Amino acid sequence: MSRTRAAVLGSPIEHSLSPVLHRAAYRELGLDDWTYDRFEIDEAALPGFVAGLGPEWAGFSLTMPLKRAVIPLLDEISDTAAAVEAVNTLVLTEDGRRVGDNTDIPGIVAALHERGVDKVPAAAVLGAGATASSALAALARVCTGEITAYVRSEARADEMRRWGERLGADVRTADWSRAADALRAPLVIATTPAGATDELAAAVPGDPGALFDVLYDPWPTALAAAWSGRGGTLLGGLDLLVHQAVLQVERMTGRTPAPLAAMRAAGERALTAR
Repeated sequence: MSRTRAAVLGSPIEHSLSPVLHRAAYRELGLDDWTYDRFEIDEAALPGFVAGLGPEWAGFSLTMPLKRAVIPLLDEISDTAAAVEAVNTLVLTEDGRRVGDNTDIPGIVAALHERGVDKVPAAAVLGAGATASSALAALARVCTGEITAYVRSEARADEMRRWGERLGADVRTADWSRAADALRAPLVIATTPAGATDELAAAVPGDPGALFDVLYDPWPTALAAAWSGRGGTLLGGLDLLVHQAVLQVERMTGRTPAPLAAMRAAGERALTAR
């Protein structure tokens, strides 16, 4: 039986949940002839890997450090991916074209919509790392007013303001020393590494809005636990992973809708087993 292949690429890659999510989708969709693997690929190895792909490949999920490195290797890039100069999805068409897309941005929007967060008058972003530009792009779709990014350096502040201008978002910046102020925003997106927001847990207000903390391991973070304990709407990294993976499955297989519930359940089981 001929098989259709897909995989996740990146470095490091061993802890990626993508195989769990995509394989769960294939089982639910009855795609018994589809496989999904993981490959440790860095920026130097990526061009050779892509050049050697055969017709059995349907697509790839891309994680760090490949989201920007893949762009010169593409035949086409979606407007969404071009807006943030980051591709997390590579689809190979039947005629051999390499098409890049970004499902992180609509994934964030879809996850927020699932929790009833459709439009907010203001928002805050904690951090300015690789995920922050996608967070800003998503907020450009759901925030009708000012977005404040809390960062640790003037260089990062300049970068976030430039992204705001590029994305058409009203972005101002504030020093990380004032990060506790962010928690009063109707929507907060935390894009920082593990432990970076622990110091803010004690500052969660009594009536918090919505927090989207993009981490999933460890989970919950100290900030997420405090937020949930005070009754705020809470989203985590698994919400982002699942919703962006749903869109990847749909783009790679052509089958809609992808099985969100089955994929989420598989991800939850995998995290519990760690």
